[in-house]
Amino acid sequence: MFHFLKSKPKLPELIPNDFVDIHSHVLSGIDDGAKTMEDSKYLMEQMQSFGFHKSITTPHTLTNIWNNTPEIINNTLEKTKKELPKLTNQLDLKAASEYIIDEHFVTLFAEKKLLTLKDKMVLVEMSYINPPIQLFDVLFDMQVAGYVPVLAHPERYLFYHNNFEQYKKLKKAGCYFQLNLLSTVGYYGKPVALIADKLLKNGMIDFVGSDFHHKNHTDYFAKNTILVKNIPALKKAIENNRFFL
Repeated sequence: MFHFLKSKPKLPELIPNDFVDIHSHVLSGIDDGAKTMEDSKYLMEQMQSFGFHKSITTPHTLTNIWNNTPEIINNTLEKTKKELPKLTNQLDLKAASEYIIDEHFVTLFAEKKLLTLKDKMVLVEMSYINPPIQLFDVLFDMQVAGYVPVLAHPERYLFYHNNFEQYKKLKKAGCYFQLNLLSTVGYYGKPVALIADKLLKNGMIDFVGSDFHHKNHTDYFAKNTILVKNIPALKKAIENNRFFL
């Protein structure tokens, strides 16, 4: 009788015991995420408090800004494991990268120099200003090279918000979609939350990620109520992350 009064849950309530986070920036000093080892410690402690079972952290690789290589990322991962052995072991911390789709990225996958989430699955992103001119050619070529694109936070690309058909085109081009969980609680604004909901409604979200960079992210994750209506589809996407166990 009073079902309409039932409040929506908060994100920690939806996190299963075996949740694998596939998008974050907890390695310190190599991108716009954690700045210090203490920051790394804080973010990982928060992940644990939310029930995260495993974290595949993904520092940016972006030409002339964050010129990360597999060696830099893996060395930073090992340093973090050495300084925080108990925490990194409990969180089963691994590392891949979030690659901006640009000319340098084309060179990297051609030379087989990518850090993957699992097997040949690669987390990729675009500029927030506009999509790459040769986007679909790049997506095709990387798949010919044997890689599978996992597009980070498609709901945040505002240039697609009024052209939903482009999302369908990206799916047909072989992209998996990774939703930022913070989008579902309005962290990036209402328009992003609405598109996130529409993508969920249309069954287009494959996986999720925290995309944690700093304390503001973890605080918002913990405290805010989910805005999207399609919670069953969100739960299914969260469960899909078990693929990365």
